[in-house]
Amino acid sequence: MKLTIVAATGGIGRQVLHQAVAAGHDVTAVVRNPKQLSGEVRIVTADLAAPDPAALESAVAGADAVLSGLGPRSVSAAGIASQGTRAIVQAMQATGVRRIVVVSAAPIGTVPSPGRPHPPKYDPGDGFFMRHLFSPLTKAALRRHYADLALMEDVLRDSGLDWTIVRPPRLTSGPATGTYRAAYGQNLPGGFLISRADVAHLMLRVLEEPETIKQAIGIAN
Repeated sequence: MKLTIVAATGGIGRQVLHQAVAAGHDVTAVVRNPKQLSGEVRIVTADLAAPDPAALESAVAGADAVLSGLGPRSVSAAGIASQGTRAIVQAMQATGVRRIVVVSAAPIGTVPSPGRPHPPKYDPGDGFFMRHLFSPLTKAALRRHYADLALMEDVLRDSGLDWTIVRPPRLTSGPATGTYRAAYGQNLPGGFLISRADVAHLMLRVLEEPETIKQAIGIAN
């Protein structure tokens, strides 16, 4: 496949890049700092905090799919996921590319947004500890980040594209195992951790699974 990977030097994006290249895909990497990548892939330099439509259209034109690991790395970067994804969607619409897979976060199914002002209070996959302790604490600590991701999901739902959203819990630096659990539209019971490598594995796997289109997918060990 011809794939465009956005934020290809981030924690998940780098894993997607390595696995895509290893699988023999034709890869274009969209990055802010091209010096962090080798010459094994086509590189397009773009800052998603101040998107250049022409650069993004060049990056996605002709792609079979776009995979995005875009997300805020700091409090000051909150807003980058929704803003950058909106620019990616516009570039895809302009060039006729339809398939996009993005990373969100496990709590987002219960975070309100303009498109979902009254989400469920609890995720059906969350147990007592997650519902009443861990989730409220993380939502309070990462309120701006989660609001950004919830708005990003709105952008995708309104895009008319063939999107898939992957919602991982706490990320680790462990290896790819391929033995993770996944579920449509909910988190996984007892699912507190997942490696970035396994998230990347799922992102690439769903490209071969048309039933995942227009689905949010929970993932965990």
